[in-house]
Amino acid sequence: MDAVRIRKYRHDDDEEAVKEIFTVGMSEQVPAAFMHILKQPPTQMVLMCVFCALLTSSKSFLLPVLAVTLLLAGVRQLACHITAKYIQSCLQSDLAHIPDAYLASKDTCFWVAESDGRVVGMVACQPLRVEGGGGGGGGALPGCVQLKRMSVRRTHRHMGVGKQLCETVVAFARERGFLAVVLRTSVVMADAQRLYQHVGFTRTQEVPVRTLFSKILNLCLVEFRLDLQQEDNRD
Repeated sequence: MDAVRIRKYRHDDDEEAVKEIFTVGMSEQVPAAFMHILKQPPTQMVLMCVFCALLTSSKSFLLPVLAVTLLLAGVRQLACHITAKYIQSCLQSDLAHIPDAYLASKDTCFWVAESDGRVVGMVACQPLRVEGGGGGGGGALPGCVQLKRMSVRRTHRHMGVGKQLCETVVAFARERGFLAVVLRTSVVMADAQRLYQHVGFTRTQEVPVRTLFSKILNLCLVEFRLDLQQEDNRD
């Protein structure tokens, strides 16, 4: 395998590969999302109540087992639905207009990782848009750049590609005088969280997602921050 090269996104060459990497990468999170939903107290309570109610009323063990099995299948379909809805939203928003969203300003950029002439990873950044109001407090300060759309093909994970992409964003932010790099990732993406912490990011807060299902099932976002001034002082 050739060495991985990080370069700027080229729309005519990279558009389909980037969309594929993002779609496949997010779809691979369905099992983790399913397990996360199963661990939540409301889910466990519903499964237990259904099982006990049917066991008591039917005097049969088979019926409650079948009912719980169907409910588990429904929970997995819910995880698939939430993931597919998120993928579709992203493909119709910034990933449908990458040149406008990430290449039209000197403070934004989109990179791909290339190996053997094939795109194997991606990452983007743009100045943080500070949201007003609540959200748990402790949000990032103005003057921060946000790391976004990080994804690496399964065949090239655990090879340092993700670390290279993160370091590319950090170098870009430092060159332009940003105070920090921040990012948000799903609570179910444990591998991504470990990568960010390995690179030097610090977990700062959990941010609730403003949908009913997400609140009930605790599908929140985890925010990470890398303070560039502290990094420079250590250097």
